[in-house]
Amino acid sequence: MPQDMPPVGGYEAVQYKRNLPARGFRPATLLLGVGAVMTYGWYKLIIGIREQNEYAREKMWSRIHLIPLLQAEEDRDLVRRHIADQAREKELLGENIKVYHSDRYVRPTFAATPENVTK
Repeated sequence: MPQDMPPVGGYEAVQYKRNLPARGFRPATLLLGVGAVMTYGWYKLIIGIREQNEYAREKMWSRIHLIPLLQAEEDRDLVRRHIADQAREKELLGENIKVYHSDRYVRPTFAATPENVTK
């Protein structure tokens, strides 16, 4: 009886590997995704900080430009109060008493003092 021999040209290669996708995320893919998200976050943070700095600069300059207007309003209020005080003093005392030694205008200082102070 003759022995079985392999076919002419040999047998086909045995397939021992499986053609399945890799399970789960590969570390490189996960690292790349986290890096992309962090890069976007830092980008938005830097833009936000620059915008806040610009708003702060604009606010400061607007206040600087408003100082003369606010000073003029305060001066008008002080003049109105001074004239009202002079009129009240003249009504109560009959004449205006000179408090200072010169005619120079002295800006009044208002200090709130408590009524009942115990020592």
